[in-house]
Amino acid sequence: SASDVQDRLSSLELRVQQQEDEITVLRAALADVLRRLALSEDQAATMKKMQPGKGQPALREAYSMSCIANGSSSSSSRKPSHSPSVSIARKETLASAAKSEARGWSDRRVAPGRARTTAAASWSRQPPPPSWSRQPPPPSSSPKWSRMQRKGDYIKMFMRGRPITMFIPSDVENYEDTRTELPSEKLKLEWVYGYRGRDCRANVSLLPTGELVYFIASVVVLFNSEERTQRHYLGHTDCVKCLAIHPDKIRIATGQIAGVDKDGRPLQPHVRVWDSVSLSTLQIIGMGTFERGVGSLAFSKADSGIHLCVIDDSNEHMMTVWDWQKKSKIAEIKTTNEVVLVVEFHPTDTNTIVTCGKSHIFFWTWSGTSLARKQGIFGKYEKPKFIQCLAFLNNGDILTGDSGGIILIWSKCTVESTAGKGPKGVYQISRQIKAHDGSLFTLCRMRNGTLLTGGGKDRKIILWDHDLHPERDIEVPDQYGTIRAVAEGKGEEVLVGTSRNFILRGTFNDGFRVEVQGHTDELWGLASHPFRDLFLTCAQDRQVCLWSSRDHTLQWTRLLDEPGHCAEFHPSGVVVAIGTHSGKWYVLDAESRDLVGVHTDGNEQLSVMRYSIDGSLLAVGSHDSFIYLYTVSENGRKYSRSGKCTVSEVVIPSYHVHSCRTAFLIHGSNIISNKGTWNNTGDIPNGCKLIRNRSECKDINWATYTCVLGFHVFGVWPEGSDGTDINALVRSHNRKVIALADDFCKVHLFQYPCSRPK
Repeated sequence: SASDVQDRLSSLELRVQQQEDEITVLRAALADVLRRLALSEDQAATMKKMQPGKGQPALREAYSMSCIANGSSSSSSRKPSHSPSVSIARKETLASAAKSEARGWSDRRVAPGRARTTAAASWSRQPPPPSWSRQPPPPSSSPKWSRMQRKGDYIKMFMRGRPITMFIPSDVENYEDTRTELPSEKLKLEWVYGYRGRDCRANVSLLPTGELVYFIASVVVLFNSEERTQRHYLGHTDCVKCLAIHPDKIRIATGQIAGVDKDGRPLQPHVRVWDSVSLSTLQIIGMGTFERGVGSLAFSKADSGIHLCVIDDSNEHMMTVWDWQKKSKIAEIKTTNEVVLVVEFHPTDTNTIVTCGKSHIFFWTWSGTSLARKQGIFGKYEKPKFIQCLAFLNNGDILTGDSGGIILIWSKCTVESTAGKGPKGVYQISRQIKAHDGSLFTLCRMRNGTLLTGGGKDRKIILWDHDLHPERDIEVPDQYGTIRAVAEGKGEEVLVGTSRNFILRGTFNDGFRVEVQGHTDELWGLASHPFRDLFLTCAQDRQVCLWSSRDHTLQWTRLLDEPGHCAEFHPSGVVVAIGTHSGKWYVLDAESRDLVGVHTDGNEQLSVMRYSIDGSLLAVGSHDSFIYLYTVSENGRKYSRSGKCTVSEVVIPSYHVHSCRTAFLIHGSNIISNKGTWNNTGDIPNGCKLIRNRSECKDINWATYTCVLGFHVFGVWPEGSDGTDINALVRSHNRKVIALADDFCKVHLFQYPCSRPK
């Protein structure tokens, strides 16, 4: 099956990554041995005042090659006796780094659908130079190096066995006295923009408190649209995929997928039952029972919600029945290898559970610890590709909606087998109704006994009377997408969740208005306005959205020709620049959203854009290893290419830069990125010169800070990081705290500067 293939691919990816890590450690160990041999020979030669032997050049050549293989630039491969930039860490430090790396192999786990590697990282401060380095340097040594050794020191952080050197600023008199306290500020989630409707269903409901309940990412949102307030249930550790409301309308069950924590350990899929008033967790169910994720779940109805039925996302789609208050599993059985979309308890028959999905509907008889399955027989009726939703009539009949837009009414035979009928107790189709053009995605029984259906292709919501005759219908506008969820609102209102992640509220008479909206694909670009309570987002769905953080509303949206990956406001706030995945970047008017200009740099993804503080420069970072520079005039409306920086020249290995994001800063005529520092000057043909001696940049006072590596921020890296765990970092305007986002669903707050390890 496809899932088996995915598991095997993940396993192979993990093995390849482990072999790469092993090669990295071996290279680091070999480089260390060669380095020590070379320096030992140099020390002996200096002390004895002898010339190097015949074997020395070959040894140094091998040493140089090992440095290049470890990701350093060619500037690091000069002979040790002439290049003091090559320093020696204590033997036990490197040994511990190698051991930690080796230990990290045994702790790796594979997340569903992908391989994740977590290797140990060790930290060390550069020890005092060995006694031999106190002797006068050879004549060819540069004076600049000897001054640097006298003026300051540096910190080394080892990541995956490789060192990253960070120079201590001159204003730090004694690094050992540096202390980092917890920040006094706290983080509290204020607002969530968006809703997950694209790949979920039946996940919008109205609570007695007047709040809408729905989910996105790992957050369950309770939204009061009249008061414009949100509350959030934050108990989950990874993405929520399904939701069920208890018959008392107060308690809620939500199921999540599997994940990975910051230490690389798997986070098990599970169900949380919680109180929607206090937001307190009542029970956590299924730890170690479910595989991959929780696909669907339902509370029992006939016994006042004592039991909970759960179907996971394993190959066999295991169904379990729980006494959720006691956390006890009562029954368990394999359902089918096909996709299961819905599970429901019968509202009046306590022993009947119904499941449906791809090409099937099953009626389960539950008795004690056993579950017996009876398959729905379609007989003369065409078997649909998918049965996508369920509802129950007052007489006990079951309604299903399928991918052909058909409503089927299933009735239970109450007499023994006769011609054309099945045995007693079997559900059979008694009636068929053509309801929608295209798929029928959702069925909703109203309090007054009428029925609402929501269609896919035709985007219609139809109201049916008690005899299942259509009374009224209304079409959802095309820009909102197809219908994924329908729920009863206040009075005559209807709530609708759509495939383009909108939640709509309205009536058949007045139409719909938007209550919640968000992007429909991965969100990559984020930029805050320089002085107003606004921020802009861009995503794979090609939408660019400007939001108000004051009243939590969408100001405007515009559709680009390509997916957006990064964005930045001009300091004037008049325009905003947006980079795409193809090298093209747009400049939009921040008020009118009109197009100001289109430019292209290379043909690969643009990952970051930064204006200088005065707005006279724009730097555009691309995956083609160039940073393109522009002079800016007319308040960000006119751009002229002035040069570019070659990132590939930089000495920091590429794996230290995020897999999809590069950060850099502009200060005056200087630019710094995760990969190096440049001086922007008109005297150089391409307008940019790499500053190879990074110690020259240690005292620059950067106006903003978003780089994830550097003396002032290296303490944010967790032990065991593989160099890709931190996705974004930003320093606050008052320079007191750092916020960062990581691979494990977390936003962190640190005090600035954060220059102590761990």
